[in-house]
Amino acid sequence: MRVTIIGLNYSPEPTGIAVYTAGLSEALAATGHPVTVITGNPHYPQWRIYDGYDGHNRVHGREHAHERIRGVNVTRAPHGVPSKPRLWNRLGMELSFGIRAVFSKWDKPDVAVLVTPALFSVGAAMLRARLVHTNTCIWVQDIYSLGVSESGTGGRLATWLLRGIERSILRSANTVVVIHERFKRYLVEELAIDADSVEVIRNWCHTDYPNGHRREDVRTTRGWKSDDIVVLHAGNMGAKQALENVVHASEIAEKRGSRVRFVLLGDGNKRHQLEAMGGNRRLEFIDPLPEEAFQATLSAADILLVNERPGLTEMCVPSKLTTYFNTGLPVIAATDESSVTADELALAGGGIRINAAVPGDLVDAAEMLGGDAESSAAYGAAGRKFSADFLSSDAAIGRIRRILEKGAVDGGVERNRLARPILTGATDAIEPK
Repeated sequence: MRVTIIGLNYSPEPTGIAVYTAGLSEALAATGHPVTVITGNPHYPQWRIYDGYDGHNRVHGREHAHERIRGVNVTRAPHGVPSKPRLWNRLGMELSFGIRAVFSKWDKPDVAVLVTPALFSVGAAMLRARLVHTNTCIWVQDIYSLGVSESGTGGRLATWLLRGIERSILRSANTVVVIHERFKRYLVEELAIDADSVEVIRNWCHTDYPNGHRREDVRTTRGWKSDDIVVLHAGNMGAKQALENVVHASEIAEKRGSRVRFVLLGDGNKRHQLEAMGGNRRLEFIDPLPEEAFQATLSAADILLVNERPGLTEMCVPSKLTTYFNTGLPVIAATDESSVTADELALAGGGIRINAAVPGDLVDAAEMLGGDAESSAAYGAAGRKFSADFLSSDAAIGRIRRILEKGAVDGGVERNRLARPILTGATDAIEPK
């Protein structure tokens, strides 16, 4: 089975969608399936192109760059990256990438996997896939139109337009894979996608279980005191995360003389703004770390944090939860009660939910967990069990592989049917190009 995967984000991006696209690609390649990935310049979560991919080295002018990464043939289609991402300049980036992806070499796949977001890139790629009768699977990591609606970035007209476009694109796929049951419910009930074409496969935990042997060394190196209650948020610092709540919580903690220390690990287009809000002794920023150091720092914390903007209920499932649950540490989720995140945390039993954008509640919850070792351990153990039972990479990737293999067979049957001679006695089969 030849597979072509088209998605804007890929390795070496260390977080978000990239880790799952790379994980699936590498797993398929490891089992003998030829895999081609068409992706963009690595830029997330910093929203600037990584060194070495900036147009002067690997990608020059309009030429595509080609790499082989852990058995996967990777083509990078050049595109711009907005330093201050907004709805319309992000759409421009997606269209730029999508058009170049359409004219890239696809290596005649039996099945194409199209990753959204970016929705407009997927739409462009779908046009080519349909022209050449390639079976398609759209992998939905976030629901695009909901993101615009819940974040309030585009207004009612933009939301209406994007909803119609998203519906049309998803309906045109042979199979749609979503990462949560509520995603499927929304697609079926609100976008009228055929339920039989939608499969639910959760994202998996992509990090090893940390053994914590470096915990004290990391805390000492970081200057974290033995009695500090370290609350760590890892990943993107963007609009959806609304981390102003954490900055305000750190100010409250300092005024109280609290033992709670908030740590923001990662990068994003809002980081400079957060730093400019003013520092204090209860707040620390850490740059993105290599995988081993990242895991060691994560396991050295006492509590892990998901923080979301109020009003985000359906649009996304934070990928960080898969990593958090695997640590065996308790989680605090500052999110709306009706959110997908709240449901996932309750299902796992891995921590407590508090209201979004109430910094005093965040400090209270951290102090409560920090002073209750028994409850913290119980939450951590429940999250770890949920990870082992439901977030296995082997199980998730195995299910996706079986979907793609069926699609490849179905696509081959369709192509063979189309390839039959139209006229009796014709000697040349008509093949799609």
